[in-house]
This record gives sequence, C-alpha cells and structure tokens, in this order.
Amino acid sequence: MQAPQFWNKQNYLSKLLFPLGCLYAGITALRIKIRRPVKVKVPVICIGNLTAGGSGKTPTAISIAAILQQAGLNPGFITRGYGGKLQNVIVNPTIHSAADVGDEPLLLAKQASVAVNHRRDQAAQLIIKEGADIIIMDDGFQNPSLYKDKSLLVIDGAAGLGNCYPIPAGPLREFFSAGIKRADALIILGEDVHHIADLTPGLPIFKGKVTPNTQNIKFPKKVLAFAGIGRPQKFFQSLQDCGADIIKTYSFPDHHFYTENELKSLIQEALKYDADIYTTSKDMVKIPPHLQPHFHQLEITVIWENENALKEFLLK
Repeated sequence: MQAPQFWNKQNYLSKLLFPLGCLYAGITALRIKIRRPVKVKVPVICIGNLTAGGSGKTPTAISIAAILQQAGLNPGFITRGYGGKLQNVIVNPTIHSAADVGDEPLLLAKQASVAVNHRRDQAAQLIIKEGADIIIMDDGFQNPSLYKDKSLLVIDGAAGLGNCYPIPAGPLREFFSAGIKRADALIILGEDVHHIADLTPGLPIFKGKVTPNTQNIKFPKKVLAFAGIGRPQKFFQSLQDCGADIIKTYSFPDHHFYTENELKSLIQEALKYDADIYTTSKDMVKIPPHLQPHFHQLEITVIWENENALKEFLLK
C-alpha cells in the first residue's frame, strides 16, 4: 500500500479513525506484554521503526552489517520475507526470486546470509546454524517472539512521525511514548526537520544520510522513473538531485510485484521518449532477468555523521 495523505496531518478523517488506531496500538501493546521472548545464544540487534514503511530500515541494516563485518564479526540477517511464499529458508539469490523470499531479503543477501521465517525465533536458530555470531533483525521491533539485545529505531527525518496517530488513523505501529521506552538508540536519517531528537532526552542518537551511489551513474538521456517503495517521491527527488532530467514518474505500492505487461509498458513508454528507465535496487530484484537490461538502478548507501560512535555502541 501507499501511505494516504491524511497520515501526514491531523484532520477530520484521522480523528474519525483515531479510536481504531487506539485499538490497533492497544493490541500491539498487549501482544508485546504477554509474549515471553526466546533468547538465543548470540546477540540480536533489531533495526526497527515506529511507522509503516519508508523509514530506511533495510539500507540501515545493510550498513550496520558492514560495520560489524569490518570489526571481524559474522553477522546474519533474519526477516519475515514479506511477499515471499517460502518460509524457514536461507536465501540463495542464484535460485530464489522475490516471489520466493520477498524483495528485501534479496537485497540483504548481497551483504550477508539471510534467514527467512515469519517466526523470528526460528529464523534466529536457522541463521545461527549458518555460522552467524551476531544477528541483525530487519524489522520486527513490535514482534515479541525473539529477545533483542539492542533495539535501534530508524526514523526518516523528513517524514518524522506523520500525524502521530496509530494505524489506520496515522502511520504509527504503536504510540511513540510506548515504543521509545523499548528502544536502546535512535537513528535519524536525513535532516531532523520535526525535531524528533528533542523528544528522546538521554537516548543515544545516531544521525546519517541515505546517499545515492553516483560513482558510475551518468544521465546521457532523459529519465523515466518508477518505484514501488514506501515513499517513491524520495527516490524521484534523489534522481533529480543527481542531475537526472525526469520526464515521467510512476509510483506503485510498497513491495509491489510487477507483471511482465507492466514492465513492457514501461519499456515502450521509454522508447517513445528515447529515455532511460531508472528504479530502486529494491524494485530491480523483482524484474525478471531477461528484462533487466532495459532498466537501470540507483543504488544507495548510508553515510554516518559519526560511524565510530555507532560502531562503539554496537560492539558493547
């Protein structure tokens, strides 16, 4: 789904839905309270958020895995594999597609081993058998099945917390006041325009920026851009900031699985305008190999303001 516009500000519709949001948040709080999490024999770092989609969890998880690898550790990811049909598997990009394991696990697998299971405790046992000596839990902050040694909340500085209401009245998976109590640190990506840091006195805060990798990117032609992520406009803006002359944009729901007809339609549209087609790395893994030569991807990475401080925090 794409986030509705009324999630950004409180209005009559969000207020009308607020009682349902309270019910949603209450069920989440109850589930967390009554479930006894399983503790495994290696440390677990959870990279989560309080909002529905688009905060930058996956690039953050990949960056943190790289930091841990540089420190000599062997991290492994666990994830539910949203949208995939397989469960309790180790992701193998040579044989698994996004339809099998989901789009984000295929991205994570480029950095480290990934275990997919909606039961995070079972995924943890599986990745430990693969040799992981530390686990990175991509998403799952509200999932109580697995004990978390560290929980890092990722917040998009530009989007903030929206209207601060829980789903369906707003973007929050739980009330901010409840979630922040379980967090060990806050990660703010981009400029903190909503001053979220001021709401968390005493909590370690690490700031970073999701930056396009433009080392080998050139735009000799006009660009047709499409994305199926939480905030497609952020991707389109990144392309423009890199110098792309965008003539058309197409937004799809987050985790959207593209049909061959949809992709061929995009190819025909680009041919009509003599344009190159750009998308995200997350979308690229969902394009069949025989069509991928028609598409380009804008890869991203997280640049930290103080990577050494984050590394020290993670290794404690």
